[in-house]
Amino acid sequence: GPVVGDGNGHIQPLERHGIKLMSIGFLLESDKAAVIWRGPMLQGALMQFLKDVHWGTLDYLIVDLPPGTGDVALTLTQNVRASGAVLVTTPQGVALADVYKAASMLQTVKVPILGVVENESYFVCDGCDKRHELFGSGGGQLIADFSSAPLLGQIPVDPAVRESGDSGTPVMRSAPDSSVGKAIKSIAERIADRVSVASVRPLPEPSPNGPGSKNRHLPIAR
Repeated sequence: GPVVGDGNGHIQPLERHGIKLMSIGFLLESDKAAVIWRGPMLQGALMQFLKDVHWGTLDYLIVDLPPGTGDVALTLTQNVRASGAVLVTTPQGVALADVYKAASMLQTVKVPILGVVENESYFVCDGCDKRHELFGSGGGQLIADFSSAPLLGQIPVDPAVRESGDSGTPVMRSAPDSSVGKAIKSIAERIADRVSVASVRPLPEPSPNGPGSKNRHLPIAR
């Protein structure tokens, strides 16, 4: 259902499967309506979600950002002291350009890069049980090397993700023992470990070819 106020000037987030959720999409009259907002409106909505949503006590607050280095990402990094960021990419070379830019921006604004996740990494055929790299390989590792951060994991292409999304049930609930379920669980555990480490000591400085280096080179996925 739509989000509602709590009577004290705060927005009450939706909650599903023990996770509190807030999205601009929840405020629209139709799920087919477009969000035609300029930068200042998006920035204002982001800050309202951070300040005016009644989140309560949380273990983690995760913000899913659009690709690149636009107004929303800059507003967040300038106004919130983040524990860190996770970069998500797909393997093919054409997908890496925005992720390189995001890595450089995060280094510039001094947000720790916790690691890199390679999504749609491969597909395992039911008939031959062979791993097929549909979109190439190596993109996630290139971003990890560039960012001086670990490759946290590779998520395979799996119909279970689409099926779970369509039914409104997280794949971690519907198919926790599937290959994609195990991959996501492993990645989540590694991110939690990295956040714990970052809270007590700084993460390693970037390599000479990492973000912020004048001599860095952009590697190309092959």
